[in-house]
Amino acid sequence: MLGTTFLLAIRSILRHKLRSILTALGIIIGVAAVVTMVTLGQATTAAVQKSISALGTNILQIRPGQGFGRGGGGPRPPDFEPADVEAIRRQIAGVTAVAPQAQASATAIYEGANWSTTINGTTGAYFQVQPWPLTSGRSFLPLEEQAGKSVCIIGNTVVQNLFRGGEAVGKRMRIGAISCDVIGTLSTRGQAGFGGDQDDIVIMPIKAVQRRFTGSRDIRLMLVGVDQAYSTAVVQSSIEDLLRERRNITGSKENDFNIFDTKQISDTLTGTTTLLTSIVTAVAAISLIVGGIGIMNIMLVSVTERTREIGIRLAIGAVAREVLLQFLVEAVALSMLGGVIGLVLAQIAIFSLVGLMKVDFIFVPQINVIAFGISAVIGVVFGYFPARRAAGLNPIDALRHE
Repeated sequence: MLGTTFLLAIRSILRHKLRSILTALGIIIGVAAVVTMVTLGQATTAAVQKSISALGTNILQIRPGQGFGRGGGGPRPPDFEPADVEAIRRQIAGVTAVAPQAQASATAIYEGANWSTTINGTTGAYFQVQPWPLTSGRSFLPLEEQAGKSVCIIGNTVVQNLFRGGEAVGKRMRIGAISCDVIGTLSTRGQAGFGGDQDDIVIMPIKAVQRRFTGSRDIRLMLVGVDQAYSTAVVQSSIEDLLRERRNITGSKENDFNIFDTKQISDTLTGTTTLLTSIVTAVAAISLIVGGIGIMNIMLVSVTERTREIGIRLAIGAVAREVLLQFLVEAVALSMLGGVIGLVLAQIAIFSLVGLMKVDFIFVPQINVIAFGISAVIGVVFGYFPARRAAGLNPIDALRHE
């Protein structure tokens, strides 16, 4: 009986192909939207976590101001001094290394090719604080750091644009108005999940950058590596107390600097992307409800159109249960058809959008199974009322219907 009922339902759907597709359109759009939003949200979250993990674990970033910018409308807070770096390194327990940074922008030139990039002045401690291995060459020598020699380590983006992907170590290029010997190249990190190309960078001794580009010994950023055996929260609190003392911040005065834990940054960004994904997914899921209502409306029309057919079936011996099952199977089949088409369209959309968003393609089987299952449930829920109405028709009244 079930096989015959299923066959009758499929024949009815195929008899009105265009109407069937239009009926399932709401389910198609809903499934495609939900799967696409959830998958892209997870891909974005994974990209953010990957970018943060590339900075390394147990790292504290210290900047002047009350946030990543100046904060507030008052005067710019003072930058850090080299003595602050030494104080943190020597006086705070659990600190493995402190890497001061001074940044500037300049144009790098090599044999007619030029590229605008970021110059990051730091010390050898930079490579102790965060894991960024070199693909070739070496790091700074202590004498080069002390003398502020014009030597540099360059990222992959700079290598590709200036040296066309060829060997860069041992070559001399110009950065702004100075010549710089390339002593190393960095491994590829890729795009940051929160924007920016991490490989578009030139790293030089901090004294060279301060002398040639910034014109001061001020430090705008410190990266602090924390020993795994110590709590980053405890080390962060100790550094805060030390800097408040050194910067003469007393009583209830707010700090004119901020300390960020990379894990906190990761958790914040991950939480934000997850929340936005949930909101957008909830909005997209509404179209599934709309699609279910569309199926119910068309099935009600179908019951009206086929009233005489239903009367004949009931008159020659079909029971109400068989009629109900036939219309219910039609509704579920329409809904599941919409679910399958929606899943296919979702994968096409995801594959196209990950390239534009520059995130990795992630296939999430759970959301695909759940979305397809929900489409089937919607067919049952919204198809039951029309099916019940068809099964409840009086055979005599149905045969009289024109």
